[in-house]
Amino acid sequence: MSYDANSMLRRQFLASAALFSQPSFTPLFDGRSLTGWQVVDGPDSAFFVDDGAIVVSEAANSPTWLRSAKQYENFELRAEFFVKGWIDSGLLLHAPLHGNAQDAGFCIKLFHKQETPKPEGMGSIFPLVAPKTNNVKSKGEWNQIRVLFDWPRLQVWTNGEVIQDLDITTHPELAQRLRQGYIGLQSLSYPIRFRNIEIRELPPKVKWQSLYTRPADLQANWQVEEGKAKWSAMGDTLRADGLGHLITRQRFQDCALELYIRASLHSNGGIMFRAEGSGNKAHYEIQLHDVEGAVYPTGSLYGIQRAKYPRIPPETWYLFQLFAKGPHLVIRINGETVTDYKKLDRTGDGHILLQAHQAGRWIEYKDIRVRPL
Repeated sequence: MSYDANSMLRRQFLASAALFSQPSFTPLFDGRSLTGWQVVDGPDSAFFVDDGAIVVSEAANSPTWLRSAKQYENFELRAEFFVKGWIDSGLLLHAPLHGNAQDAGFCIKLFHKQETPKPEGMGSIFPLVAPKTNNVKSKGEWNQIRVLFDWPRLQVWTNGEVIQDLDITTHPELAQRLRQGYIGLQSLSYPIRFRNIEIRELPPKVKWQSLYTRPADLQANWQVEEGKAKWSAMGDTLRADGLGHLITRQRFQDCALELYIRASLHSNGGIMFRAEGSGNKAHYEIQLHDVEGAVYPTGSLYGIQRAKYPRIPPETWYLFQLFAKGPHLVIRINGETVTDYKKLDRTGDGHILLQAHQAGRWIEYKDIRVRPL
């Protein structure tokens, strides 16, 4: 056998081995029930199964959506959706546990009109990035959709054609969205159908350090810095009431901090970073204060820059994100940038603190995690 023939056989063998070594696809929908899915922000009747497909009920409405049981970072997703008549929906990626799924994560718009590509139209990364083409089949036909999300690259195909291929980090409105989250099906009360939903996970790229997800983390990662506040470890939730500060045992410099927060009406608290401590000790504080008319409402860089006020109902969980790199600070609430400040003087490392500021006005935190930038 010639060298060229041996070389070709070897390449074919390696290609076959690589194919078989890839993780296989896992069904997300069994075709019979909503097992493995959860309705969010709506009634259980918002989605139902009919003739082997998940159907959006016309009685449901935004912001109701259907959430996968598991969160995913990098993955390949395949599914089919049926379009007949007026349809408006979305495929949600990296959706949060709480908060605005469309703005905190990514929404691929599913719309019935085959028209000139638009940032709000079919196949868009809604409502920001228009697709390369619009090839939706809308006359009572099934459409195929494939998503390959391998950060920072997001690729989308519909009916075999590439409609999105972008580097997330090059788009300022997308770069700081969630790096991991749920798969979701969006309800806008139009009877779209989904079937043959399956996913293949890809290797993770981001590594988070957990600061609180369980009671044992309170002792391991935190200590009381001052005051007499009551810090209660309640399963996956850390509850603060009273007046005082909790400080991390570790110091952090350039980092992304991510957590969920829920607070009583007109609560007052804060999150400090690059801090030596509270009071007169050097620190930066992000205010947590749900009073629209306050000088520094929720999301503000206290004493320096007022935030765009995020309207959050009392006692409702919301997503909080902090990005601090050098002199630049970004605060995002439920996927919306409320503070963007580029003149931080303190650029060295420091502790993270949680503040409780008033007895009887509790604040709860959960899924607290941090990663270097």
